[in-house]
Amino acid sequence: MTDKLRLGVNIDHVATVRNARGGDNPDPLRAALLAQEAGADGITAHLREDRRHIRDADMAALKEKLSIPLNFEMAATAEMRDLALRTTPHAVCLVPEKREERTTEGGLDVARQAHELADYIAPLRDAGCRISLFVTPDRDQVEAAHRIGAPVIELHAGAYADAWAEGRWADRDVEQGRLVDMAAYGHSLGLEIHVGHGLTYDSVGPIAALPHVRELNIGHFLIGESIFLGLDGAIRKMRAAMDAARP
Repeated sequence: MTDKLRLGVNIDHVATVRNARGGDNPDPLRAALLAQEAGADGITAHLREDRRHIRDADMAALKEKLSIPLNFEMAATAEMRDLALRTTPHAVCLVPEKREERTTEGGLDVARQAHELADYIAPLRDAGCRISLFVTPDRDQVEAAHRIGAPVIELHAGAYADAWAEGRWADRDVEQGRLVDMAAYGHSLGLEIHVGHGLTYDSVGPIAALPHVRELNIGHFLIGESIFLGLDGAIRKMRAAMDAARP
């Protein structure tokens, strides 16, 4: 496969900084527009139930102003589905959500919730939203996502990224192998494969090189690097690392 690997930039933590002090600055929409200019192929924003970072008004502004796809990341609740149906983003990515977590800690248990999730995604799909399910790189979860009709899965790269960051090289190799295997397996089922969570300039290369992966979603690291490089510079550096790794 030779298609360009897409980069989705998650702007949640621009809103985290804004909300730490209150007021309107820094503005997540401004960050999204800068990311768009820097070469991002899409923008991801997670509207959490507790509104700890992104707010309802942010989602509406992003949908109105962006000219690249908006990926609405959310828990599978009635409230979030209603909001997504009103916003009609390009994509909806369903993720597990717990109030006490600092960030998303794992993937959806699609295998256990297949019937409920199939019913849940139907109206979103009918409204024209591309459905993505955030799952661990596990065969049962990938199979279940395919079975309920989700066209896209995003493989949770957290265990791989953590092992890389902590220098646990044997664990890194195991987790990388799981991502390799499940990207290939999901592709064989006809799923579009995305990967996200925790990727950095150092760890992105082996994942960007996977031929069946079509999109990477990266947020916290890029927002952190923007303090030192500017958002434009941070995104362009990631884009270059992804392109250099791609066969």
